[in-house]
Amino acid sequence: MNGTLFTLFFLIIFSPSLVSATPSTIIWIPSVDIQPYKKVHFGLDTYVKTAKQDSISEPTVTNMGFTVGILPFKNVQMELGCDLRDVGGDHTYPLLFNGKIGMPEGSLFKEAPAFVLGGYDFGTKGNVTDFNITYLLIAKTLPFIGRLSLGYYKGNEALLVDRFGNKEEKGLLLAWDRVITEISNRLWLAIDYQEGKSPYGALSFGAAWKVHPEFSILFGYMIFNEPFYQPTFTVQFDVDF
Repeated sequence: MNGTLFTLFFLIIFSPSLVSATPSTIIWIPSVDIQPYKKVHFGLDTYVKTAKQDSISEPTVTNMGFTVGILPFKNVQMELGCDLRDVGGDHTYPLLFNGKIGMPEGSLFKEAPAFVLGGYDFGTKGNVTDFNITYLLIAKTLPFIGRLSLGYYKGNEALLVDRFGNKEEKGLLLAWDRVITEISNRLWLAIDYQEGKSPYGALSFGAAWKVHPEFSILFGYMIFNEPFYQPTFTVQFDVDF
């Protein structure tokens, strides 16, 4: 982390204007959570491979992003965001865009699930960073069990391929997450899954701890569907202000 980013990170954490909101992802896949109107979410995620791939160390990926809620409605919400992504020190075409629109649980009727339509990793270089993943996701919170999410995604077939170049641009999205109130209201556990053997396809699980009402830290582990890609340890910082 360079000096500017380090300073920004701590200014955000200790800013007295911070307020609570929900993150817009689970661990790896999107969530049905949408930032409320005018709320800004800052995320700093790192992904570190736990082993070498064919005796070659895969690069560490760092992703810094901002997301903001833009609709002043209770039952229909929307957020837009952007990310700056660094892959092993490569700063070429780092800018990516994302957005989603949807309705929270109970908006259509009392027991209605939440649902969102969204997209992410819209890059600025054709067939290099324009992964262009769109998705539809629904979720429902069940007593004692937690929240279950089910969805489907599709991306750029030129980039979402397996290691042999075969198309792997679409598939299921699945997730479970829950605040473990039996232990602490600050503890959150989750498992999510993205189908496919591209570098996006993975099973992830992790735990987050709300250090402060506006700041949480997540520790996760990812196992890719294609064994060629090495498991990855992720640390994610999330701040709302």
